[in-house]
Amino acid sequence: MKASLLFLFLYAAASCCMASAVAISTAMVPNGTVNTSYSAVIKASGGCTPYKWAIPSGTLPAGVTSKVLTNTTSLGLSGIPTRASAFSFNVSVTGCGGHVSRMSYKITVQPAAVHVVDLSWKASTSTNVAGYNVYRSPDGGTWKKVNSGLVAATLYDDSTVANGSIYYYAVTAVNIGNKESGKSTAIKVTIP
Repeated sequence: MKASLLFLFLYAAASCCMASAVAISTAMVPNGTVNTSYSAVIKASGGCTPYKWAIPSGTLPAGVTSKVLTNTTSLGLSGIPTRASAFSFNVSVTGCGGHVSRMSYKITVQPAAVHVVDLSWKASTSTNVAGYNVYRSPDGGTWKKVNSGLVAATLYDDSTVANGSIYYYAVTAVNIGNKESGKSTAIKVTIP
């Protein structure tokens, strides 16, 4: 009886440590433009948390910093790039079990915006709409409002996009009581 309990304990102890390996799931990050707000999120999954993130080699764009997000499963990049150039860097994430995943990234920061995304949408059918908010995401999951004040029309031009990047857009309606609707279905835009 004692031997089977010991085997059961050893089996349980071994199986708790055989977690799957952590893996970075973000394949690429968007490019940027000098003096324009930049944000990106690098995500990982698998293994066990908390994760430990590092940038063991390379350089982030001048003006951009990294920060581990609250849940430790993501590394946020944000800031305002101050210099046009190409920047390469490596990111590593280590799960609590010691498994490591690495990924290489390149961000090209251009001196000025070259492209403009022209957005349009159908007006809300609500009678008390005060305006709209436009949201942009580099991955379809991490959203940032791009308009500074409510957009009165159903048109918006985003001139803060970077060459060679993919963006997702969604719109919300805001009523006169300042309550905001849920986001519309996202659209994907590829900048050449």
